[in-house]
Amino acid sequence: MKPLSVGTWLILSSLGLTVTPCAGALESPPAPKVNILRVPQGGIEPQTVVGPRGTLHMIYFTGPADAGDIEYVQRVPGAKAFSTPVRVNRQPGSAVAVGTVRGPQMALGKNGRVYVVWFGSAAAQPRGPGGATPILFARSNRQGTAFGPARCPMQYTTGADGGLSVAADARGNVYVFWHATGIRPGEAYRRVYLARSTNNGRTFAREVHISPAGLGACGCCGMRALVDHQGNLYVLYRAAAQGVHRDMTLLVSRDFGRSFRALRVAPWRLDACPMTTADLGEGRRSVLAAWETAGEVYFGRVNPASFRLFPAIPAPGQADDRKYPAIAENFRGQVLMAWTEGAGWMQGGSLAWQLFARQGRPLGCEGHIAGVPAWDAPRVFATGKGNFTIVY
Repeated sequence: MKPLSVGTWLILSSLGLTVTPCAGALESPPAPKVNILRVPQGGIEPQTVVGPRGTLHMIYFTGPADAGDIEYVQRVPGAKAFSTPVRVNRQPGSAVAVGTVRGPQMALGKNGRVYVVWFGSAAAQPRGPGGATPILFARSNRQGTAFGPARCPMQYTTGADGGLSVAADARGNVYVFWHATGIRPGEAYRRVYLARSTNNGRTFAREVHISPAGLGACGCCGMRALVDHQGNLYVLYRAAAQGVHRDMTLLVSRDFGRSFRALRVAPWRLDACPMTTADLGEGRRSVLAAWETAGEVYFGRVNPASFRLFPAIPAPGQADDRKYPAIAENFRGQVLMAWTEGAGWMQGGSLAWQLFARQGRPLGCEGHIAGVPAWDAPRVFATGKGNFTIVY
């Protein structure tokens, strides 16, 4: 096991173990604690959102990866246990998590309502247009004690595969994203689509394409969407121009999803689908983006005025099997990035993470533990006290 940074304590919630940090210089402000939390029920692919009052909202996947279920739990500040799980998908076995890139995602919107999107399984209802694989959407009641029936926001698109996401704001806007077939078959012609609701997810407008036609979309790569506190909308996905330019690309909108501009985040020339995921998180003064390129994971800050990225920061050291990065920033401006190592198709791996000081300098040593299940990926969130938790 690799040592942990000074001031960082690893708490293995499922085992009750504590690992001593490594020696090194103390930081000012001090390094935060990093807690490690295993998903309830042996679940995988957790998604987390911390609400305005500090309540942790989480969904996770259980059951067979090609026909499983999505559970929702919450934990109020000060509580040691999660609430009783609530099934998101009313139809049992109607969700999938195959490939890690296809897991469900969630957002928190107006009045604390939870919104969840997922890929439907072979038996899931309703279907997409012409019986296609559906993108499914469900929203909770205000108390988070039940979810409504699944709906498919796809009205004409087909060929959904690896990328979907959802974002919401306090105004009642809900945005569901996916990439699907464009004017021709093939990744070079795929587009990112948006179905928008202005009434808390009760109804959705017909989907529209929002990515430039020439960029394509990597068919088996995931995507991530976020609305910042100003209402700006971000979508991070992998392009596939000419089938080989698989550049990480950021779509941004200042007008509630009516128009978007595209910015290249990181180039990658590859004549294959790398099956990657990406992450977005809002920090104190910027939005953070995390992604993978050629087996390495990076993060960068997005300037909220220009939407340009500051220089990307890689995980320290060298590796060629880092995947599925997750990112969060605390109120001090310190950042935690987590990722997996050694994961592959139907194969688990190990969990790794690194703290970074406000200026982007690594803070202490890299953390590392084994035991990440197949198809799993970590999530990261910061607490009100400035500490971090990694969930996997």
